[in-house]
Amino acid sequence: MRSEEYRYVTTHFYEHEIYTFPMRVGDLLQIQYVAPRGISTEQGAVQRILNKKRINQIKNFVLDGNTFVNTFILNWTDTENLPKIKKDSLNIPLQGRRAQILDGQHRVAGLQEAVNNKPEIADTEVLVSLCINLKTPDAAKIFLNINSEQKPVPKSLIYDLFGEAVDDREHAINRVTDIIDFLNTYEESPYYQFVKYPGSPRTSGLIDLAIMVNAMKSHFEKDGAFDRLKLSEIEIQQKIILNFYSVIKETYNKTNKLWDKKVENPFIKAAGFSGAFDFLVDTLIPRCQTDKNFSTDHMASLMKLDSEDLITVTDIKSMDGKTAKKRIKGFFSDYFLQDVPVSSDEYEF
Repeated sequence: MRSEEYRYVTTHFYEHEIYTFPMRVGDLLQIQYVAPRGISTEQGAVQRILNKKRINQIKNFVLDGNTFVNTFILNWTDTENLPKIKKDSLNIPLQGRRAQILDGQHRVAGLQEAVNNKPEIADTEVLVSLCINLKTPDAAKIFLNINSEQKPVPKSLIYDLFGEAVDDREHAINRVTDIIDFLNTYEESPYYQFVKYPGSPRTSGLIDLAIMVNAMKSHFEKDGAFDRLKLSEIEIQQKIILNFYSVIKETYNKTNKLWDKKVENPFIKAAGFSGAFDFLVDTLIPRCQTDKNFSTDHMASLMKLDSEDLITVTDIKSMDGKTAKKRIKGFFSDYFLQDVPVSSDEYEF
């Protein structure tokens, strides 16, 4: 079995030693693997689902001659072939999937794509920080520590990482608020800067935060739709909701740009947003899950919205809230196509 000697420096995180050293990109790619939370059941699984767009951006970044200063943090999980720890060096086996990525999964995937295009990149070096045989709670501590320093971490992500070990009585509200924050701050979101938060100026936002929370909360509670369908990862939930409303926005903007018009966009009203969300969780998500395809193209093919016959605020203006909500949900149900064939063996987003 091929192995390599690495001179390291040691740091500590709580009671765990972390060994940091330079490693060839090719060797890193050889031993690493991703254990995503919610999919992998092994200890230490805390990573998120990969984002193909981000991977492509990193590949291009590397192909342009750039590299990374920050370390790749790994958790060695092969208990039968442990690194041999000496006073100032590590002897590491370099064959097979042996180390989970705790931080750097997109960078590694981007590096792999870059190496596929330009093999000599495999001989360049990056910094690696190696932990040995961390259990999931300790891996999660490291993951949260890194991400909370680099960018805000959704409160509800802690529940994803620790599950039932966390007492989160407000999990549904925290999760919904995290998703709404994402919709409001992600530039490609149909609700980008649409959300009006408590205490914000009267002229800001188009839809009250409370409207969105009330419409979504019950579906994220224990035994709610997302729990029953085992779609618990926040990234997956965000992507599904983003794709759904993106299909609606694109259809509305094909003809009359109604989406950005407060007067006629029903989906910035309580009944409109709530009715649409009920259709999403009651009808569209179960079908997309059966088809293993949550992409915008597939959602659009199922919804079959007619850009010439779109529901507007005018159509529900004289209705009470309950009737208007039912009318919005019925609008989607009327167009919903039942007989689109299954298109994939793996989930698509």
